[in-house]
Amino acid sequence: MKQQETERKCIVTGEVKPKEALLRFVVTQDGQLLPDLNKKFAGRGLYVSNSRQALAKALSGNLFVKAVHRNLKIQPDMLQTVEKLLYKKGLDSINLGIKAGAVVSGFEKVKDKLARGHVAFIIQASDAAPDGCRKIEQSAAGLPVLKVYASADFDASLDRVNTMHLAVLKGPMEKMVYESVKKYQDFLD
Repeated sequence: MKQQETERKCIVTGEVKPKEALLRFVVTQDGQLLPDLNKKFAGRGLYVSNSRQALAKALSGNLFVKAVHRNLKIQPDMLQTVEKLLYKKGLDSINLGIKAGAVVSGFEKVKDKLARGHVAFIIQASDAAPDGCRKIEQSAAGLPVLKVYASADFDASLDRVNTMHLAVLKGPMEKMVYESVKKYQDFLD
């Protein structure tokens, strides 16, 4: 039985990368280019490195059209659409983690879970107070810390108020939450 391939070539850089480090797009039968961030659509995938700059270059240089050798219908706001999809996917994964009990929020709750060794990684609001961030990061002792969303993003999406610190607990959900939030962060960097 043939093992499924896990690497693809970026149409912008020509680099071969793991599929997780790439954005997938598909072309519909009527020639429309669609982002396929969940890798669910049938059809040949076109891959771009997960970065705003790479996607901008693919769009401005007509690299999708060149890759498939045919005209495509590409929405003019594709870059913003992909950014919004990644933004929402990250927040949705955090929300799902909270509902499953795999993500806790609040300074004291995060500190408690860190002290007990239950935390896989930390997510902090990009506008959180430096003193609070420093205290959490000292307690995190080398755990990954992601800072990509502002507290207003958390508040609106998670239906909470003044959310600054989140701890993602070790367990089955940690990978899904980490990959979703990290993918959005990497896209923006």
